[in-house]
Amino acid sequence: MQKKALAAVLLSVVATFANAAPATTSTATEAQDMESLLAQKGLISHLRDVRESVTEHASDLVVNAMGFLGVPYRRGGASEHGVDCSGFVRTIYEQTVGLMLPHRAKEQAAVTQKIDRSELKPGDLVFFNTMRRAFSHVGIYVGDNKFIHAPKPGARVRVEDMGISYWNTRFDGARRVEGAEGADANAIAAAANLPAPR
Repeated sequence: MQKKALAAVLLSVVATFANAAPATTSTATEAQDMESLLAQKGLISHLRDVRESVTEHASDLVVNAMGFLGVPYRRGGASEHGVDCSGFVRTIYEQTVGLMLPHRAKEQAAVTQKIDRSELKPGDLVFFNTMRRAFSHVGIYVGDNKFIHAPKPGARVRVEDMGISYWNTRFDGARRVEGAEGADANAIAAAANLPAPR
């Protein structure tokens, strides 16, 4: 059952990165003109490489996070033996892109870039108010309005739908970890009062 759920989520991640919107005639012509210009300048292959790199980092984050499905919740935990919500996020980012985020959800929100919910991409962070205080819970967005997280004591890492009433009413905001897309990891480390990555 978990394999089917994993496959469905991974397919939704791939679909998120695809350009699914149909183009109108004028936008299609403009796109062809732009593509022709980029090809003449030799930039089209460079743009594809950049897009693939960004997509690969986000996909790696999601795939690595899915590897933690079923890991038990453990307060203060940050390993395959047990994780809490922020420890899970911290571990995934450290293992996948080598960035050290703070261990507390509120601190993770403070050192990452605020984005609108409509801008969410796989690998972004989603925050919730589950303890009557802002940014008391965090998870990793996986696409298709779903996120993966370590929910609470007695539970295990799982994927849930942000659209259900419980999560929707407690949604506190979305953040992007800029270093996951190749931005300056030193800025994140400095904001988190951590040593700069080597």
